[in-house]
This record gives sequence, structure tokens and C-alpha cells, in this order.
Amino acid sequence: MARGAGGPAPVRIIVGYGFWIFLLSDIILFSALFATYAVLSGQTAGGPSGRELFELHRVGIETLCLLFSSYTCGLGLLFLEQRRLPAFYAACALTFVLGGAFLGLELSEFAGLVARGAGPSRSAFLSAFFSLVGLHGAHVTVGLAWLIFMTAQTAARGPREFVRRRFLCFSLFWHALDIVWVGVLTLVYLMGAR
Repeated sequence: MARGAGGPAPVRIIVGYGFWIFLLSDIILFSALFATYAVLSGQTAGGPSGRELFELHRVGIETLCLLFSSYTCGLGLLFLEQRRLPAFYAACALTFVLGGAFLGLELSEFAGLVARGAGPSRSAFLSAFFSLVGLHGAHVTVGLAWLIFMTAQTAARGPREFVRRRFLCFSLFWHALDIVWVGVLTLVYLMGAR
């Protein structure tokens, strides 16, 4: 079997390329849910609309938690590259706390909506809302579990190249969640509360 002049691609290139394909496929999934929400956002079936349900103050706090967690995640990546492990662990802990606070606020919002009779089965609007925002929350949950795993792996293996590469992939995933959240904030909450 003949290979190119340079031989096979390095592992970091293959991993990076594969991970970008994963992120793009995830963005496509969210794009489909954004389109679904846009079509169904006015289909309240006589039930409450976003204007009546959304608490923008709470959503603002959620947004700040997620955006700051992205900042601390970026700091963690820098600290890992510099092999400053105590600072890395502190940044990971802050990222986890802020991501957990975001998730807790989102879950309490969902519980409050269901308690008010505005669950996902109430209308097409609410079904689309719970699907889109819930999928983002599921991604945050997976991200938090991944962060725990990466922190434990760093503690066990040290800041080796493959560990840094994996944390870079985690960081890209976490930042992608921020990008998706800005879309959710704009389309769902800000436009829905008008």
C-alpha cells in the first residue's frame, strides 16, 4: 500500500479533524431544532407563550454562569499547556461549579414550568422549547461528566500530550455549547419574551 510522501497524518491532526466533524454534526442537530422551534414558537394551542413564561433575570444569570465557565475552561487549557497543575485544577473546579449552577437553574426553570402546567405536552411551542433547551442541558451534563473525567485523567497521567489534546477537544466542545446557548438566548428567550 503506497502512502503519501510525508507518511500517515499525525494523531493530533486525525483527532482534531474527527472532533471538528463531530462538532459540526452537533451544530447541524441544533440547527434543525432551532428551525423547528422557529416554526412552532407561535403554536401555543391557547396555552401560555414565552412572554408569559420566561423570566429574563434568571436566564441572564444562567447565561453569565455559562459564559464565565467558558472563560475558566479556557484558562484551564492555558494552565494545562503551561503545566501549572494547581491553577489548572482550580480552573476546572470553577468551570464545574459554574456549569453546575447553569444546569441547576435550567432544571429549576423546567420544574417551575411543569408545576405551572406548562410542560412539554401542553403545546407544540412548549414541546419545541423543552426539546431545544433540554438537549442543550443534556450536552452540558455530558460536558460536566467529561470535565470530571479529564481532571481525573490529568491527575493520574499528568499533562502528557494526549491528555492536553483531549482537554483541547473538551474545551472546544464547551465553547461550542456557549455558541449554541447564545442562539438559544436570542431566539428562544429574548425574541420569545417580546
